Amino acid sequence: MGIVAGLDSSPDFTRIVVCDSDTGAVLRQGYAAHPLETAEGGGRPADVDPQAWLLSLGEAAGGGLLEGVQAIGVSAQQNALVPMDNQGNTVRPAMVGGDKRAQAAAADLIDRLGSREAWAEAVGSVPQSAQPVTKLRWLARTEPENARRVALLMQAHDWLVWQLLGRPSRRTTDRGGASGTGYWSAASGSWRPDLVELALGQQAMLPEVLGPGDAAGTTPEGLIISAGTGETMAAAFGLGVQTGDAVVSLGASGSVMAVHHEALVDSSGAITSLADATGMHLPVVHTLNAVRALRGTAEMLGLDGGLEELSELAMKSTPGSHGLVLLPYLEGEKTPNLPHTAGTLSGLRRESMRPEHLARAAFEGMLCALADAMDVLRGRGVEIRRVFLLGAAAELHAVQAAAPMLFGTQVVVPQPADYAAIGAARQAAWALSGQLPLWQGAAAQVFEPGEELPVGQAVRQQYRAVREQIHPGAFA
Repeated sequence: MGIVAGLDSSPDFTRIVVCDSDTGAVLRQGYAAHPLETAEGGGRPADVDPQAWLLSLGEAAGGGLLEGVQAIGVSAQQNALVPMDNQGNTVRPAMVGGDKRAQAAAADLIDRLGSREAWAEAVGSVPQSAQPVTKLRWLARTEPENARRVALLMQAHDWLVWQLLGRPSRRTTDRGGASGTGYWSAASGSWRPDLVELALGQQAMLPEVLGPGDAAGTTPEGLIISAGTGETMAAAFGLGVQTGDAVVSLGASGSVMAVHHEALVDSSGAITSLADATGMHLPVVHTLNAVRALRGTAEMLGLDGGLEELSELAMKSTPGSHGLVLLPYLEGEKTPNLPHTAGTLSGLRRESMRPEHLARAAFEGMLCALADAMDVLRGRGVEIRRVFLLGAAAELHAVQAAAPMLFGTQVVVPQPADYAAIGAARQAAWALSGQLPLWQGAAAQVFEPGEELPVGQAVRQQYRAVREQIHPGAFA
């Protein structure tokens, strides 16, 4: 039996799992929070010293956790830009997360290349404030002296792999991490140094892009370090998603990603074309409103029990919510592209003006909006036969009851686990053995649409009719 480890360095903490390389069974686990100062006004800081990631890694691996481990894989937060100088030192703290400071820089980049369509065709995505390419533009405009010192660009998992290997002259990354930068094309599988220069004002070195099963190197002690990847790609790999599968993530906002055999170029920018950790592709469609629509409804109804109580209340209604339809565009919307709109509650009649119908309409509105996002992918030839539903809201009865009929597919709700760390460990097993490890999939509840499928189609048609009435041609 081989033993491998996967570490996930998220925005807040490091989790480590130690696994049997043949079966994927988790043998040991470790955890440590990053030693980060709270940002002004609360929340996460936009700038982070990468040493904080190393400190929490060391703490999480304490107590002999890695004893006997033969290979390590690294998953880390995406969109973290680590700018380095010629000596291998950080020019400034890493820029992490969705950096609101860079919103103007995103618009500037779109103008500089000519259009949203030009960016979509170049790298499969349109600049957004979180992307490293946009943070580079912000750096050039706001901190020009720091920008001039930048000689090498890395991301969080690149930097951690490099540190684990003892800071060698060779710097590496993987397709998954590279595909989120805004200066690597998933379609051509190559860097776009011209876009780095467009953003930064000068050239900078970029890491070597490794194949999915490649090793980044071996430590002097003989420990293999695999290529590493971003959290999204590692979680998909840990879940065991494959062609025909989609992953729907229920956070405050939502996302739908699916495994596909080719990169999708979408001139509208609705689809972000990412690469996965296996050599395939992960086209992603985002919505701005998911669980925030549920929380808003619970607050409006004065429910002290939050989402659980909202779910119980919704189950007292029936599919279609007695004609009540909520378009949950509370923060504007990205899919469809309605950035300045607001939500709409339609179908108010005396018999529908009851708390349980509004509660049900919130769940149906959220899930219909995500089904719309799913249809964007299906419209481009992406096959979706099964949906993995992630996030705490996936455990709610109202979600589990409505999702299969509205998505029109089998819905899988995995048991909570550290899937990004598990995916990193699976990548380590691949680098160790030279073969893609066939680990058992995630333990999960499975829900089928069954006889409710026609009911779900009717609910979606009701939702679609209201959407077209309020926002005609939104998906044209």
